[in-house]
Amino acid sequence: MQMNDPIRRLQVVHTTRYSYDRPITRSSHRLHLRPITDRRQRVLDFDLKITPDAPLIEYDDVFGNVSARFELRQPYQELAFTSRSLVELVDEDPFAFASVPIRPSFPLVWMPWERLMLNPYLQPVELPDTQLQEISQYAMGFVERNDHDLMETLFAINLAMNREFTYVPRCTTVRTTPYDVLISRKGVCQDFTNLFACMARLLGIPARYCCGYLYTGEKEQDSVANNSSHAWAELYIPHFGWKGFDPTNGTLPHLDHVRLAYGRHYFDATPTSGAHYSPEAFETMSVNVEVRDVTKLAVPVNARRDETPESVAGDKLEAVAVTA
Repeated sequence: MQMNDPIRRLQVVHTTRYSYDRPITRSSHRLHLRPITDRRQRVLDFDLKITPDAPLIEYDDVFGNVSARFELRQPYQELAFTSRSLVELVDEDPFAFASVPIRPSFPLVWMPWERLMLNPYLQPVELPDTQLQEISQYAMGFVERNDHDLMETLFAINLAMNREFTYVPRCTTVRTTPYDVLISRKGVCQDFTNLFACMARLLGIPARYCCGYLYTGEKEQDSVANNSSHAWAELYIPHFGWKGFDPTNGTLPHLDHVRLAYGRHYFDATPTSGAHYSPEAFETMSVNVEVRDVTKLAVPVNARRDETPESVAGDKLEAVAVTA
């Protein structure tokens, strides 16, 4: 990143709360709440608060995400995580890679060592052959209509899922399959991402699940949904590397998307996960995500907690994230 590159700074406050109808005696947890830092995205400030307090171990997981683990060994009935992130995004044209002279087309050919490294992202979810065949035929329809051009095919699928599938909150679960989504033509961003990734893998294109946040700003009414975290897919394009596709909104991720974690699927990249070891307890969970554009506020790179935009600007948070 050059010093004069256009940027956007987004501040994210993410709170997850769990409550139980009886004490939990012991539990272990894994978090993906610190956003990714690379040449396109940089974390300027991060703070994580856990209640009740517990020693935290932070490490890089096998996918390169910053993960955190902790255990609670004292009884509790309330558990909360609050992360505050200040993230800087570089303004790169998300369509630039599609305009270069090299135009990949089907069928894609991978060198043996490439296939070895990409294999986890080439395996579709395990479903009956008949269901995978139907998903494959749906995907091949786009290939044929776009003369086997790779980029035109992917853009067409991305737009079609936004236009032909209906966003319906709470109509699916984490166990909903890509085939279920294809048949019902409804779901949430997690479902559309899973179907998009499954289609890409059946076409021989490596795909990974990306979990993060979406800034909606003044465009909030034009967004598909709001009030939680977001998910989209990244596909490995020959000669260009990993490129993002957001089938929920029919766009390519740009300055509105903050990346938290990657994985083969949702369970690899989910922001919070855990297991408790005690008699069965009824669990209630609530999630609140607020995303705000603070680009115009002067914030030092090494800002202290009391110098972040949250403390220097008292106006109401004006943006939220799209529901996963």
